Amino acid sequence: MNRRMAIKQMSGLASAVVFAASRVSRAAGFQAAAAAPASAPATAPTGPFTLPALPYAYDALADYFDAETMHLHHDKHHQAYVDKLNAAVAGHPEVAGKTVEELVANLSTVPESIRTAVRNQGGGHANHSFWWPTLGKGGAAPTGELAKAIDTRFSSFSGLQDKLSAAAIGVFGSGWAWLVISPAGTLEIETTPNQDSPLALGHKPVLGIDVWEHAYYLKYKNKRADYVKAYFSAVNWDAVSAKFADSKKAV
Repeated sequence: MNRRMAIKQMSGLASAVVFAASRVSRAAGFQAAAAAPASAPATAPTGPFTLPALPYAYDALADYFDAETMHLHHDKHHQAYVDKLNAAVAGHPEVAGKTVEELVANLSTVPESIRTAVRNQGGGHANHSFWWPTLGKGGAAPTGELAKAIDTRFSSFSGLQDKLSAAAIGVFGSGWAWLVISPAGTLEIETTPNQDSPLALGHKPVLGIDVWEHAYYLKYKNKRADYVKAYFSAVNWDAVSAKFADSKKAV
């Protein structure tokens, strides 16, 4: 081996060692962050809408949703919807003074120049703000009025799971599958494309399954059905059942 080849091999070995050390350091740092309670980014967005804190640690649901996905989904994707919504309503104080739920429920009253942005970015903000608290550790199945309503409408909890799962798996492209309360007060299953909200249809969401790929691709790749199956084990049924009871009172 001549001197030039020896120097080249030593240089390559040194680069590999540095790269490996960098990956180990990055992984260790992320694992430490995942175990800590999640919170909104330190830099608050400019505007009336803000990112709600995640109500559990990034790795709290690691058996079903991996910590890195939860971090990216909440801190990056949801934050992007908030930022773009704030940008859209800048200069429209009459719009900025409303809640995001009021905006997406009454899109026809939003100025036409920003209506599409509010539908997309406001829908993304509203859908995710609803979704995070429905997940977590709390009960293995619906209780109280929700359990009774599910049995009446779908014959059983497993009947609901089958129909909602089929709806979620069947969404073409990106979107959501929902269990909602209709204006008539009945439980219904529906899907919405992209970030459209059931609120725009006059429906109140009870459960939602986010089937955008950013919600599951790192862990489940193209196996959406596996992700949907895991979703039901990640639902905080105590919180969902309580919220359903409150929503019924307002119907």
